Amino acid sequence: MPDAPIHLLVGTSKGAFVLDGDADRGGWSVRGPYCDGWPINHVVGDPATGTMWAGGGGDWSGAGVWRSEDAGHTWELTKLTTGQMDAWAANDPGFAQMIGWTEEPAPFGDGFSQVWSLARVGERLYAGTKPAVLLASDDDGRTWYEVKGLSDHPSRPDWNPGGAGLVLHSIVADPRDPERIWVGISSAGVFATTDGGVTWERRNDLADAAHDEPADHPAGPSDGQVGLCVHHLEHAATDGVLYQQNHYGVWRSDDDGATWRAATEGLPSTFGFPLWAHPRDADTVWTLPLNGDMEGRFPPDAAAAVWRSRDGGRSWEARRDGLPQESCFFTVLRQAMSGDRQEPAGVYFGTNSGSVFASRDEGDSWDEVARHLPTVLAVEVLEPRG
Repeated sequence: MPDAPIHLLVGTSKGAFVLDGDADRGGWSVRGPYCDGWPINHVVGDPATGTMWAGGGGDWSGAGVWRSEDAGHTWELTKLTTGQMDAWAANDPGFAQMIGWTEEPAPFGDGFSQVWSLARVGERLYAGTKPAVLLASDDDGRTWYEVKGLSDHPSRPDWNPGGAGLVLHSIVADPRDPERIWVGISSAGVFATTDGGVTWERRNDLADAAHDEPADHPAGPSDGQVGLCVHHLEHAATDGVLYQQNHYGVWRSDDDGATWRAATEGLPSTFGFPLWAHPRDADTVWTLPLNGDMEGRFPPDAAAAVWRSRDGGRSWEARRDGLPQESCFFTVLRQAMSGDRQEPAGVYFGTNSGSVFASRDEGDSWDEVARHLPTVLAVEVLEPRG
């Protein structure tokens, strides 16, 4: 086990936070908020350099990506679009002086309001936005350009917004080949590229459409497709294996997303947001189901459980030790579950009630390592790589 500390990178509705743990994944301390209190939808880090990036924004501030090169103690903003704040400041010199505003053109105008997802893929940094656009940076997030191959996909006129809008929220890559990337868009489904973003294919087909009855929910499988309201996408440890949590359950693909089979049987509901796949075992995956789309979106029976599968989603077991079992009404959002690469693997999740839970034994038991944070929107891990 490495001697260096491990960091949990937490995006919240009121800025980014860093949870510092020791080499044993204990002794957690909380620092923040960072990024001027912006809503931060995602925070990621590069284990090779320790650089961290935080993406977020909103209608008031516009969208941007923050970068830290000192373990998250200080952050620099690359602003990508303008918001209401800029319009006010442009017309009110006193307000502009008060907030330190200077008139600088935003590279994407008012084209999108938020950055929703980030991913380091090889030497390139990617960002997904709301409305859904994929951006790329070749200089560690200082400058950005649009990945036109996805924006110009022939299906673009048919993309529809989910409940949170039309968001590109998942960016995953083959760890052995940075040219192979998958993105999840609500509600347009899964798209894949094998040439670094030049061309894209839509990948939402059911593995056996002839034997799958159409769902009784508009976001469920129908017409030979798995359903386009993807909530989270993960690349597993084995080539070709992907998982997704969507509006109607957990699904697995063994052919790079070309086809998907249902992996929800045994779970207490078909609805949920987060998902995380084991870094070494493609058949081990965790999720946190909620009671339903219209039933309140909290753990079934108001008793929290992380559900784990050891057989690729064919069966599931509830892990509850250390989690609240009475009057638990929190929600865990789509990017608020992650894990580390240690042995055994650690698993982490954050709640909309401001708690972060950690497991050092692959979900068998849980500890609350932070509480009373703002609404947790994302949890990622930055750890040393040996």
